[in-house]
Amino acid sequence: MDRAPGDRLELYETRTCPYCLRVRAALSSLGLEVPGRDVARDPAAREALLRARGRATVPVLRRLAADGTEEWLPESLDIIAYLRALAR
Repeated sequence: MDRAPGDRLELYETRTCPYCLRVRAALSSLGLEVPGRDVARDPAAREALLRARGRATVPVLRRLAADGTEEWLPESLDIIAYLRALAR
């Protein structure tokens, strides 16, 4: 999952998920800002996640490319590794 200029990132999460909190802590320590979509409070976000992945487990990082394609990256440790690579 490579990020190009013009790509947008979103973190599908919940406020009480410890794995989501782990990703948020990594974002903070890396100085990155990624908007969140709380699937527990936002039915549209939950539905989008279900359509894309077939389940609503979080955290999942969504990359929306400038050309309209999208990729979904699950698993907190994989997301953190991706974010660290972006911050380099």
